[in-house]
Amino acid sequence: MIKGLYETHLPVSDLQRSIAFYESLGLELAVQSDDVAFLWIEKRSSWLGLWAKDDFRTNREPSTAPSNGRHIAFRVDFDDLRAAVGWLAERGIAVDAFGGVDVREPLMRPHQQNASVYFYDPDGNHLELMCSLPEGAPTEPARLLPLSEGWPELT
Repeated sequence: MIKGLYETHLPVSDLQRSIAFYESLGLELAVQSDDVAFLWIEKRSSWLGLWAKDDFRTNREPSTAPSNGRHIAFRVDFDDLRAAVGWLAERGIAVDAFGGVDVREPLMRPHQQNASVYFYDPDGNHLELMCSLPEGAPTEPARLLPLSEGWPELT
């Protein structure tokens, strides 16, 4: 099921400075908002999330980041993601709701062209199975939603 690393996250004290730094290393800016930016490491395969913190010396994270600041996403194929809830259940792992969307199916971000299933390891580290959406996937709306709502033709 797991093919590689899709994303990892870092807290940063100055988002614009950090974007410029990582772009100078060859990463490409993919998505940016006021307090977060995602840069492609390998386009449509893996990226780095940079999260601006109001006070870098505290452990405060933006509301959409994991509360403990520890998060990693494993890259999977789209077909595997569609089966991920069952795959995790077979291993005794519960799927976690995320971003205020409390469903037990993959979640998609049409505007970012990716989809995810969230869960935790035994130490409370926030984990995710994530994939790029296939060609032809919807590109709207610009929010997190259940796969069955965002792409009902699949269900």
